[in-house]
Amino acid sequence: MLDIRKLRLLHELRIRGTVTAVAAALSYSPSSVSQQLAALERETGVVLLVKSGRRLQFTPQGELLALRAAELMDALDAAESAVAGSGATVSGVVRVAVFQSAAHAILPAAIDALARDYPALRVEVTEREPEQGLFEVSARDFDLAVAEQYPGSTRPLRSDLDRAELAADSIHLAVSTDANARIRAADLSSAAGLPWVLEPVGTVSRTWAVQLCRAAGFEPDVRFETADLVTHIRLIASGNAVGLLPGLVWAGGRPDVELLPLPGTPRRTIFTSARRAAATSPGVVAVRAALTAAVPADHARHPRTRTVGSDA
Repeated sequence: MLDIRKLRLLHELRIRGTVTAVAAALSYSPSSVSQQLAALERETGVVLLVKSGRRLQFTPQGELLALRAAELMDALDAAESAVAGSGATVSGVVRVAVFQSAAHAILPAAIDALARDYPALRVEVTEREPEQGLFEVSARDFDLAVAEQYPGSTRPLRSDLDRAELAADSIHLAVSTDANARIRAADLSSAAGLPWVLEPVGTVSRTWAVQLCRAAGFEPDVRFETADLVTHIRLIASGNAVGLLPGLVWAGGRPDVELLPLPGTPRRTIFTSARRAAATSPGVVAVRAALTAAVPADHARHPRTRTVGSDA
């Protein structure tokens, strides 16, 4: 009988790409991973991996076995969910990946409710950019991701993940409330030529923002680049930049800047994703329910579950 631990290493190599990445994710040494994979080849009696430069490439037999290993991992997830659901108490650990503005607006109230209603449940939260969080849920580093999707954009399809919509979040042009501020604008077109603060290159929000400005006929002059939306707010409020801010960043409080409408009244979609095989785990169900209840009423969206990557 094949060793499930070795099969998991093969599965991990398929999704992470390198022995080094597998070793780092599972707290093994690279040499230990390589030895276990070599032992798996001996147990199967077929070649599973061949060297291609500095990387390992799957043979057809290796690819087939890795896919079967993924099915076994899903079966184990489902078995754990079934056992957990058979008890009267919701307990265990739920690991959640969440991006910054959702953490500000939704997370504190959700954690309060979970601590009150499910004291035996441990919830561990780590900030992750949405794309990274979704990958790491698929890779079993997390149990649940809170992610976002911008208008007109899509994410890679992950058939192993579901998607439950959590909130609809309006996006505005943000400018200083000070009428005498050095940097101000009346609308998007008048922001051409002004200093901008945007999130880093490569993020979905940055790509969307640049496309929005180009559609308005200009290239944004990005003077400040940071993923920290608190810094965005400070730079805009002080009159040193303009930017685009989602409504949830205020967490129900009063905005520190003036929010101006954008063409088409764009909204981003906030959603949660879990592995389908583990989505019925009582802990995951409880965390999702708490997150949904914590969404401000004016942002609430009736959840619908589907495959990650579908358009919002």
